[in-house]
Order: sequence, then structure tokens, then C-alpha cells
Amino acid sequence: MVSRKGAKDAKEDVDRLLRQYRELLGDGIIPFWMKALDLEFGGVFSCMAEDGTVLSTEKYTWSQARMAWVLSALYRRFEGRREFIVHARKTIDFLLAHARDERGRFVYRTSREGVPLEGATSIYSDCFVALAIEEYCKAVPDAGLSRERDSILSRVCARVEEPDFAETAPYALPRERRVHGIPMILTGVTGLDVYPQTVMDRFVRPERKLLLEHLGRDYSELPGSEGRFVNPGHAIESMWFVMHWAMRRGDKGMIARAAEVVRWHLEAGWDSEYGGIFLGLDAEGGEPFLPNSDKKVWWPHTEALYALLLCHKLTGEAWCMEWYWRVHEWAFAKFAMPEVGEWRQRLDRQGEPITEL
Repeated sequence: MVSRKGAKDAKEDVDRLLRQYRELLGDGIIPFWMKALDLEFGGVFSCMAEDGTVLSTEKYTWSQARMAWVLSALYRRFEGRREFIVHARKTIDFLLAHARDERGRFVYRTSREGVPLEGATSIYSDCFVALAIEEYCKAVPDAGLSRERDSILSRVCARVEEPDFAETAPYALPRERRVHGIPMILTGVTGLDVYPQTVMDRFVRPERKLLLEHLGRDYSELPGSEGRFVNPGHAIESMWFVMHWAMRRGDKGMIARAAEVVRWHLEAGWDSEYGGIFLGLDAEGGEPFLPNSDKKVWWPHTEALYALLLCHKLTGEAWCMEWYWRVHEWAFAKFAMPEVGEWRQRLDRQGEPITEL
């Protein structure tokens, strides 16, 4: 555990954090997941118990594409091990060969061998494939793959504007609804201005100091708990997408706005009694729209850790590191499994491990 330091020791803290994360990645997470690669068909076994036991060989396109991105990023940014980029390409080839329907849309899941088991119910699948190809091509330039990515994104941007668009699995999109996840993911994938502007000007509600996940078709607030649903981890993740976009534009004002939204969701989403970030909230303190909202899962905490370091780098404000250390100390104490190398995925509100969610 890296201890909390005063401001004068910030550089030392950053160096020690970098060493800690490199050690966690190199000695724990990478070995854990390299054992999960499907060496025969390509891709990765992502349906695993926390001890690494494979529970299902079905392949979810989200997870396959994310693994291809991770392997490409490891090759380019961490260690130039040939096995990383070889398996990244094998996974991308698996997706392009097996995970598309007759209209070019990526299906939600396939069998181990690549037989589609659930159709194109989630446009996020397409977005993650596009991100994987982009990262791969940064490591190994490939004009053909780059054109493939451009074609995928062109179809995605057209599909989300269709009146009957509802491809938002794993969560259903009722008629006459808009969800934050669509402009959020497209902020990270396309770089087009319209998507982060939609997030910041429509879904972020300054009067509430919250980001609402569901709005009406006209971007109005919806009645009931659906309209008041807040996902703190999702909001925080969205804001670092926005900050990356704003960095490319040199927009310091937007960076400051996004950082403030991160702060709102830590203040609202932190469990003052048991610690950790709630999975979901009601904007007015009622019963949240989705079940299990009082649980603590790993990904909101990892999103917060990255977002807070980014906020501090870009703004230099003291609250960023104060919150960073609060999240860091709780998350590493509760989620880390040194004996396995990975993190637990799910905890109850009190921070005790659970297997169902």
C-alpha cells in the first residue's frame, strides 16, 4: 500500500504509485489473463470465477474486443512482447470473421468456435471492436483494418439516429427514451464534438449536481425512479472521456466542468457508513431504479482512480488527490486478491465478497 503524503511529496507519491501499478499489472493481472486466452480459436475466456476457473466458453463481443484493445495497448505502451500483439490480431480476426451478422453489425455473443448465440442487440459491441482496431493500428499500422474501423463507426453513427434504435444490451431501451451510454461511448470512440456536448449539455444537470442516465426523447427529465437514476461510476467514466476530448481541443473550461462533475459523483456516490462507491443512486434519495444499487463492484472504483489522477494532472486541485487516496485505500483493501493476481468483482454494501449480482 502506498501511504498518503503531503503536497510537497507529490512527485514521490506519483513515482511510487507508478511502480505499484506496474507491479500489479506485470505480476498479477497480465499473468491471470494470459492464461485465459483461447489459443485454438482466438479470443479470451472471460466468463471466469475469481480464482481463474473458466465458467463458460461463450464469447461476449464486448469482452473479446476489450481484450484485443488491452493486448494492443500492452504491446505499445507497457512491454513490446510479441505474444501480446499476436493474440490481439487473432482476437480481432475472430471478431471480424465470426461476430458479424449479414448487415455488418456485431453480435452480442458467440460460441467458443464463433457461432452466433445472440444477435446485434448492443451497439456497444461495435464500438468496442472499433476501439480495439484503432489501438491495434497504432501499434501495427494497417490501412485495411483502419478502413474497417471507419466503416464500423459510420454504421454506428447512422444506427443510433434511427427512430426505432434500441440496441443497448445488456439494458433495454424503452420507446421514446435516450440513454447517457450512447453519447458517452461515442465521445470516446468517434471524437466528434456533438457527443460530448450532448453529455455535458443534456445529461449533466447542474441544478441537481448529478448526471442522469435516462431522459425522454426530447431530453426532458422522466418521471419516477427511471428518470432519477444516477450511476456514479458511469458518470465518472464519462467525464474522463470528455476530458480526453477537451484535451485534444485545448478546452480548459470543459476540463474544469468535467472535473467538477467527477467531484459531484464522488460526493454523492460515496458510502459514508461503509466506504466505497455505490453502484446506483436515486437523484432525490429514494429507492434506485435498478436492483443491487447498494452493492460495491470493482469497475466504478477503477474508473474513479483513473479519473482522479487525470483530474489532478489537468487541474492541480487538492481535492483530486484527497479523493484519490480515499478511493485507493478502500479499493485496494477490499478488491485486491494478491494470491490470485486480479481483483474481486463484487462486494455487498459492507464490503464483503459476493458471487451473485
